Order: sequence, then structure tokens, then C-alpha cells
Amino acid sequence: MAIRKRFRPQPRRENKNPHNINEKISSPKVRLVGDNVEVGIYSTREALAKAEELELDLVEISPKADPPVCKIIDYKKFLYEQKKREKVMKAKATKVIVKEIRFGPQTDDHDYEFKKKHAEKFLKDGAKLKAYVFFKGRSIVYKDQGEILLLRLASELEDLGKVEQMPKLEGKRMTMFIAPKTKK
Repeated sequence: MAIRKRFRPQPRRENKNPHNINEKISSPKVRLVGDNVEVGIYSTREALAKAEELELDLVEISPKADPPVCKIIDYKKFLYEQKKREKVMKAKATKVIVKEIRFGPQTDDHDYEFKKKHAEKFLKDGAKLKAYVFFKGRSIVYKDQGEILLLRLASELEDLGKVEQMPKLEGKRMTMFIAPKTKK
């Protein structure tokens, strides 16, 4: 026996635009602003007539104002420029990258130097550093050695980064955060 799926139509979106434009503006009076128009309060019909005369759209910029603020602009161009601005702002936003380095409480000098070189590279690249000492089994007895190790790392990386969080024991991990110093 075959099971038939029912067709469910998707709900219609009446206004896909984030702004009310042209005939969608419901207010009887609007405040008109813009480069190509004399600023003032007009009836919605007069504002629409001016927009048609200039072959542009009447766009409600601030609907909560009394009376609502409208602008006569090319709406598609306005949306395009707005998306472009948002894209540029998003690209300029800094993305924080956190790199981790793991030590044992009794890490040898050679291993320490090797990991310190990686830490230097991470900080030079602009990433935050999360250095931690992991205590296995009964090695939690050596938590003072782990703290000394992390503080030694912090003092040796002092010229590249500053300590955001001092070594702190959380369960079987002692964690410390170092942020890169900003370049001037």
C-alpha cells in the first residue's frame, strides 16, 4: 500500500522588502527628505507623484516617526548598496582564532622549546594562545610545576603577547590565555 504525501503550500510572504515602498505606505502624511526633493511634510499622494515624476521609488525609511520619514530613491540600487556596505563591514570584523598548546607537568627542555617556537608563530600570526598543562592520574601532585612552566612561557613570550588569564586549575587542566600584542 503506497503512502501519499500531502502537498502543503508554503505561506505567502506579502512584503518581501524590509521597507515599505510606493503604494505600500499606509500613512496619510509623510516627511520627505533627500537630495533631489525639497524637505517638508507632504500628503502621501503628493510624495508618490513627485517620485513618479523623477521615475524613482518612494521608500519609507523611518516608519515609527510621526509622520513617517520617506525618501525618493532608486530602491534596487539602495538595497544593492546596503548589502555591499554590510559585506564590507563583515569583512572588516576581526575573527578571533585560538590556538592550543598542551604541556605535561614534567615537559623536557627540548619539547618546551619546540612548543614555544609554535607559540611564537601563533602570536606573530595574530592568533590567541591557550597554553595548558594536562595532569594525568596522580600527576596532579605536581600542579606547582605546571604553574611554573606556564609562567615561564608567559615571561618568555612577553614581547609578543600579554597574559589575558593567569594560570588557573580547572579539573585536570591548568589553563592560561595569551593574547597577541597589537601592532602599531
